[in-house]
Amino acid sequence: MLSTLLAEIHEEPAPLIAEPWVFAAIAAAIFIVLAFVTWSYRDVANRHSEKTAGQNPHDHGHQSHSPSGANH
Repeated sequence: MLSTLLAEIHEEPAPLIAEPWVFAAIAAAIFIVLAFVTWSYRDVANRHSEKTAGQNPHDHGHQSHSPSGANH
């Protein structure tokens, strides 16, 4: 009886709109595009070094704090 009940409840999954390799190809293409965008921004800080000349490279724009914790 259990097998009859399970057979009646079982439904077929919805068909995919494309083959599985198409989804993999789309994901790979998106990954390649994002990798190219990331690669294109390499060395941007060095190309604009005239804007940061004279600044401390370890200072990330934060204000210095006195030992007591008060801001200047």
